Amino acid sequence: MKLISIIIPVYNEEKNVPLVYVELKKIITKFAGKYVFEMTFVNDGSADGTLAEVEKIMQLDPSVRLIDFSRNFGKEEATTAGIHHCKGEACIVIDADLQHPIDRIPEFITKWEAGAEMVIGIRERNKGEGLIKKWGSAVFNAIMTFISEHGSVSGSTDFRLIDRIVIDEFNRLTEHERITRGLLDWLGFRREYIHFQANERASGKASYSTAKLLKLAFSSFISQSLFPLKIAGYLGILITLTSGILGLFIFIEQYIFKDPYGLNFSGPAILAVILLFLVGIILICLGLIALYIGSIHKDVSNRPLYVVRKRNTRN
Repeated sequence: MKLISIIIPVYNEEKNVPLVYVELKKIITKFAGKYVFEMTFVNDGSADGTLAEVEKIMQLDPSVRLIDFSRNFGKEEATTAGIHHCKGEACIVIDADLQHPIDRIPEFITKWEAGAEMVIGIRERNKGEGLIKKWGSAVFNAIMTFISEHGSVSGSTDFRLIDRIVIDEFNRLTEHERITRGLLDWLGFRREYIHFQANERASGKASYSTAKLLKLAFSSFISQSLFPLKIAGYLGILITLTSGILGLFIFIEQYIFKDPYGLNFSGPAILAVILLFLVGIILICLGLIALYIGSIHKDVSNRPLYVVRKRNTRN
C-alpha cells in the first residue's frame, strides 16, 4: 500500500492538536486497506503545551511523527521541514487550527489518483474573517496574480496535496527567504484545484499578526517576481517619453513657430519639463541596475535551470 504523509505545522496550538488529530483519523479510516498514512507534526518552537500534546498522541499512535524546532523559525520553515522529512508517495499540508476543511481530503486524493501531481486548495471565503484582513487578502491576491511569473491562482493556500515527484524537486530548492506555496507553484507540474470555504479557528488566536502578514506579503512580492524591481525602469520610461514629447512640443511651438497660439510657456514651466526628463533618465538607469540585481538574485536563489517530470532516454 502507498504511504501518504500528512504535514501539520503547529505553533501554540495546544488545544487544537488533539482536535485535528481526531478529525484526521476519521478521514484516514475511510482509506483503510488502500493507503497507509503518517502524520508529522512540526512544532515551531511553541511556548505552550503543544509539544506535550503531540507526545501524548505519539505514545498511542505509532504513525504519528514529530519534528521539534529548537525555537520559533516560522511557518514557512516548519512546512519546508515537514516536506523535507516526509516519506510518502504524496504529502498533504494542512493547518492545525481546523480552518482547512479536513473532510475535503478525499477529494484531494481522488484528483491525485486521476493523475494530478499537485492538488491546490483555493480559499473562496474565510468565516469569521475581519473586514481589514479580508480586504488585505483580496489586495494581496490581486497583486500576486498580476506580478506572478508562473501562473499563480488567486486564493491559493498551503492546503494542498503534493506528489512525490514534486516533493523531490522542491527539496532541491535552497533559498532561505521562501514562500512555500510560491516555490511549489514555480515548479509547475500538472495541477488540479479544489475550492473551499475556510472554517473559523477551532481554538486560540492566529499566530500571524498584522505586522507578520505584511512582512510575509512583501517577502512574497520580492521572492516570487522581479516586477517590483523593474518598476523604477518602467516609470522612468513613461516619464521620459511624456516629458520628451512635451518638451519637443514646447520647443517647436515656442521657438520655431514663435508661439502662434499664445500659450506663453514660462521659464519655470520649461525648467520643470527639463527636470522631469532628467528624472526619467535617472529612473531608467535605476531600472537597468535593477536588471543586473535581478540576475544576481536568480543566481543567489540557486533554483534549478529546469525541472524534469520524467526521463526516457536510450543508452
